[in-house]
Amino acid sequence: MAKRVGSTRRKTRKKLTKEKRDSGKLSLTKYFARFNPEEKVVLNAEPSVQKGCYHIRFHGKVGVIKGRQGRCYKVSIKDGSKQKTLIVSPVHLMKVK
Repeated sequence: MAKRVGSTRRKTRKKLTKEKRDSGKLSLTKYFARFNPEEKVVLNAEPSVQKGCYHIRFHGKVGVIKGRQGRCYKVSIKDGSKQKTLIVSPVHLMKVK
């Protein structure tokens, strides 16, 4: 069997880069964003913050907030035919409009 080289952030150069106009300090409203249970959110990784980020394979998926765990939120997503629960910081979440 071949050994997998690298970690969870490999091959993510394009996904984890910001546009030039979006770079700079993050606003505090992203850190203190509030989400209610059963609210739909999009997993959108913030490249300048590594803490509380999910595995990059879930980037762009839509999930449902199930509750809180510390500062983070439990987000339930569907991965193929399975339901998975991710623990994600509010910096990496966006409300679905």
